[in-house]
Amino acid sequence: MRLLLTGSSGWLGRFLAPRLRAEGHVVIGLDVARGADTDVIGSVADRALVERTFGEQGIEAVIHAGALHKPDIVRYPESAFWQVNVEGTRNLLEAAVAAGHDRFLFTSTTSLMITAAIRAGKAGGAAEAAWLDEDFGPLQPRNIYGVTKVEAERLCRQVHEESGLAVAVLRTGRFFPEDDDTHSVPSGPNIKANEFLNRRLTVEDAAEAHVVALEKIRALGFGTFILSAPPPFVREECVELLHDAPAVIARHFPEAPELYARLRWTLPASIDRVYDPSRAERLMGFRCRTDFAAVLDALARGRELPFAHDPAYVSPKEPIEQRG
Repeated sequence: MRLLLTGSSGWLGRFLAPRLRAEGHVVIGLDVARGADTDVIGSVADRALVERTFGEQGIEAVIHAGALHKPDIVRYPESAFWQVNVEGTRNLLEAAVAAGHDRFLFTSTTSLMITAAIRAGKAGGAAEAAWLDEDFGPLQPRNIYGVTKVEAERLCRQVHEESGLAVAVLRTGRFFPEDDDTHSVPSGPNIKANEFLNRRLTVEDAAEAHVVALEKIRALGFGTFILSAPPPFVREECVELLHDAPAVIARHFPEAPELYARLRWTLPASIDRVYDPSRAERLMGFRCRTDFAAVLDALARGRELPFAHDPAYVSPKEPIEQRG
């Protein structure tokens, strides 16, 4: 199949393009930045470019992974988010319908599910951690990134209902390699390791989920799926997770406190949210391979951590001076 992959020069794209080719697909990459897997330089907001690419490249399906993200909020005006994340998605959906496609993948984010109240957590008066599945709502995203992703998801559903185009909306948890842009303590690797308890997956698992969704969504018609490492917790632990997360973690992983102590790492004192990715496993047969147990196993064996960490990473779309 000839696939258009947007965001092909980005962090996900550089893992996803080779994985798709390994499945026998021809991948046509589109990105505003040059990259090894990018064939067309330009923006999805450029409708003429999108239509020309479809015609010249014989595109048969779309994986729309390109977007402006949360770190871009300090770099770009809100209008750019509407142009890229919303109008760009509209351009691709309408081109796919016009071309008679039977499937479309949209890379969304779990970030759009986080309200100001959830983010405030215990300090904001919450009684328990939020257990987040695809039925959670109403969606009240706290920034322009989330707002435009919600609108793009709405367009995906609308086009599916009007045209019958099969659409998979993949709400990915965190898989970026750089340091957190709002927290510097604990260390980057420590934060990432902790996040495998409730909100992170590897970029390799994110790429694999797209490969699976490309195969499965045609039969499903439409689906929204959270992608995150499977949490070890159950809903009944949400009160304790918010108020004494280390006790809950130690109950599931008795070895964790000692392994963390060796590195002078800290377990999260409070967990304010848990993403539930069970629908993806139930309906698509997809489950992340790397979870918190895999992180602890690497620590116990003295092996390399099973996730990427690159504090110097900057999106390739940014000026060279910012990328070092």
